[in-house]
Amino acid sequence: MSEPGQPEWWFYHLKRTTLEQAAGPLLEKCLERGWRVLAVSPDIRRRGALDAALWTYNDQSFLPHGQAEAAGLDASKQPVLITEAPENVNKAAVALLMDGADMPIHAEFERCMVMFDDGDAPVRGKARSLYKAASDAGLTTRYFQQTEQGGWKEAG
Repeated sequence: MSEPGQPEWWFYHLKRTTLEQAAGPLLEKCLERGWRVLAVSPDIRRRGALDAALWTYNDQSFLPHGQAEAAGLDASKQPVLITEAPENVNKAAVALLMDGADMPIHAEFERCMVMFDDGDAPVRGKARSLYKAASDAGLTTRYFQQTEQGGWKEAG
């Protein structure tokens, strides 16, 4: 476990599936560890697509989540909060950053997970700059590439 202000930075390079398809299993693993997640994207379409995908990604289980924009939602109670804003209102241990969402390198999370699509050059560039900044700051960084089967393999 990282010290406060010393998050681990994990990077997920999508090559085979959509972000929505890949996020469900990662979010489920976070919840199994007892971690809440703040899923941040500046793109309203992505937030809606992720919300829809989490309702249906696994017929055998339910992944509790909510969108910050939803009327009447108590954001502070959501195990997975999908939002545009990087404020940690649900007291998450993990930040999932999508679509070039920004987060300070020394954010108050245990882990910051950056998901980026191989075909999106600006977002891929943002992920590279975050990786370099976290690495230069002496923080733990890990880089995963998506396998042919859609799983993850840690790369150099």
